[in-house]
Amino acid sequence: MNKVVLITGASSGIGKAIGEFLHQKGFVVYGTSRNLEKITNSVFPLITLDVRNSDSIQAAVAKVISISGRLDILINNAGIGITGPLEEIPMEEIKANFDTNFFGPIAVMQAVLPQMREQQTGLIINISSIAGYMGLPYRSIYSASKGALSLVTEALRMEVKSFGIHITDVAPGDFATNIAAGRFHAPVIKDSAYEKPYAATLQMMDAHVDSGSNPLEMAAAIYAIIQNPNPKVHYRVGLLLQKFSIVLKKILPDTVYERMLMKHYKL
Repeated sequence: MNKVVLITGASSGIGKAIGEFLHQKGFVVYGTSRNLEKITNSVFPLITLDVRNSDSIQAAVAKVISISGRLDILINNAGIGITGPLEEIPMEEIKANFDTNFFGPIAVMQAVLPQMREQQTGLIINISSIAGYMGLPYRSIYSASKGALSLVTEALRMEVKSFGIHITDVAPGDFATNIAAGRFHAPVIKDSAYEKPYAATLQMMDAHVDSGSNPLEMAAAIYAIIQNPNPKVHYRVGLLLQKFSIVLKKILPDTVYERMLMKHYKL
């Protein structure tokens, strides 16, 4: 029986690449998007789902189960970037980011877990970020929301293992996607105390995305995890230097690691 996969945020970027890869491998793939009317080129069916809306989540999950009779794999991919000096990011934007990157994935997991428990099998893959392993300057909220999702993954793994459900966290580095276009940028304010360093860091972040890895690398990694009967707690996918930065954070004194980051960002 071909496994049924639900991927949130699958209309573009990493989510779309994963969906197309799994579709080609014979999986029954359902993707989700907030704005279906804008999408005309998906090779797998798309369902309306807004991770910030509980009714939307419940309806989408119910639709997949109604059509396929089961739900084997959830890939919690929907997310959004946010940048800015913490002092200058509006509080409503901070809350909106957590609604999408943290509370949204939790709500989707809550919606699929009853079906997976009934089946006595299931796999949930939460897409976090290498940025979630460290507090990055001018990406404090993004780092925090993704780091929080990673910790929830660790806890939930232990809660549902006895039901035959596996949970894992996959942290990508920089990939060549349209995430920069969709994220919230706190504006660079003229004569702000942060004007010059924030503008320079923003330019560097955009360059990293533009020169990032091919999303197909992420899709292949997800496929390999699905094939593993006992997935690990955490996976990191990206450039070697980005993955090595997590190792350095574990072994270096905090102040040394902080100086390394500040040198990298020229702060």
